[in-house]
Amino acid sequence: MTPLFSRSGAGRSGLVTLICGALAAGGLAAAGVTALEPGAASASSHREAPLISGTPQYDNTDLYAFVSPDKPDTTTIVADWIPFEEPAGGPNFYTFADDAQYDLHIDSNGDAQGDSVFRYTFTTHTKNKDTFLYNTGAVTNLADPDLNITQTYDLDLIRTKNGHEVSRTKLADDVPAAPSNVGKASMPDYGKLRSQAVYKTAGGTTTFAGQADDPFFLDLRVFDLLYGGNLSEVGRDTLKGYNVNTIALQVPNDLIRESSHQPVVGIWSTTQRRNAQGYYTQVSRLGNPLVNEVVNPQKDKDKFNASQPAYDAQFLKNVTNPELPKLIESIYKIKAPAEPRNDLVDVFLKGVKGLNQPPNGKPSEELRLNTSIKPSMHPKRLGVLDGDNAGFPNGRRLTDDVIDEALQVVEGELVGSKNDLGDAVDKNDKHFEKYFPYVAEPTAGSRGRLAKGATAGADVRSQLGDALQPAGSSTGGSGDTMLIAASAASGAAGILLLGTAFAWWRRRLQRAY
Repeated sequence: MTPLFSRSGAGRSGLVTLICGALAAGGLAAAGVTALEPGAASASSHREAPLISGTPQYDNTDLYAFVSPDKPDTTTIVADWIPFEEPAGGPNFYTFADDAQYDLHIDSNGDAQGDSVFRYTFTTHTKNKDTFLYNTGAVTNLADPDLNITQTYDLDLIRTKNGHEVSRTKLADDVPAAPSNVGKASMPDYGKLRSQAVYKTAGGTTTFAGQADDPFFLDLRVFDLLYGGNLSEVGRDTLKGYNVNTIALQVPNDLIRESSHQPVVGIWSTTQRRNAQGYYTQVSRLGNPLVNEVVNPQKDKDKFNASQPAYDAQFLKNVTNPELPKLIESIYKIKAPAEPRNDLVDVFLKGVKGLNQPPNGKPSEELRLNTSIKPSMHPKRLGVLDGDNAGFPNGRRLTDDVIDEALQVVEGELVGSKNDLGDAVDKNDKHFEKYFPYVAEPTAGSRGRLAKGATAGADVRSQLGDALQPAGSSTGGSGDTMLIAASAASGAAGILLLGTAFAWWRRRLQRAY
């Protein structure tokens, strides 16, 4: 099965087992969760279940968690929503839902319960309802009156015990979110708007919410029966050019872990939507990438989105008897590993022993991160599989190639079937930032080619004016200009001719016979 990549690296053999397991636990979730990527359409959790695919504002697409490379005493969590945001998708650009709770859950002791919840709730503001425009002029700052549609959010830290709230602290109030990147005419310095949306709280956390480039990279055409049935459709980053709505949170390690002696935390994100009675119901959930897309069958997808990690034993069979390896075998004749896939169960539900498995932990599907492992000076995209213990499945960095990692695991790395399989997409189309919030800026809505005859930075309005000069005028003009003028004259003549014919026809109708 091509493409095959030769990936050698120091420490790989000993780490392969470690990572493979981690992988499964991490995004693979089960076995074959990713050889090909994501479920129904987009990244890790893009359009992964029937119900949530129809309500993208509530759809978790990806979750990342890593020890901050420039601040190793902190952990950064990045969660994305709204898959496949077309940058030019106005005039109603992309906002978080006002009737939702966007939650980041932290399990500090491995009991499959959330000990801390960071909750984001958004409010949309409209300055002028008598215009269809998202912005009514060039926007130079987040408080600019020309930014017609804005969002602010509150951030609460909720402490829980045995599933019940014991305390609530307001970390941030009415923080502005970064807008959608409409384009250069509307937002000439989008980087400035993004920097204004980074907010530091009194409690030592840093938060950001707004649009960003979709950081997930992969070839999603796997759903055409695995890349066209002959691997003829690989190597193109399907998510290139699309944006997502991002929440990023940087927190002190000591705020989320049980202690320096027990530094492993479990992390997952959820969306709760308010119903007509005013109650909130969980409609989306995401921990490891690709679990609900490729591991869970149709009958379990909506159930998983509404469930809690403590009850993940109900999905065990999806891990031990995964569908994906059988599909690959039927199409490409690569023999599927023997079932039941017990090689994947421990890592999927517990974390990898010696890496990110908490002591006495309860099996559950969470993205697990050992906060005591320092960031790598030179991160490797295959993470643990290539000897880099700071990468996936020990958390998930933005640069981690979870598709290739998961594909190799599902095809038997843990049971002796060594392979170098991959989708030929090894990095994101945009470079990530070196500082919080790390994600790349969103692709701008106006990014098309220049009009014919125009040059970069030129004001084409004068050229349009010239084009409207009549043929043979004293201003002269190019052949194209005269052609446009001639076309306009022909159009006018045509209209006059039609008018004359219509008048003649009416006179005939009125003539007495």
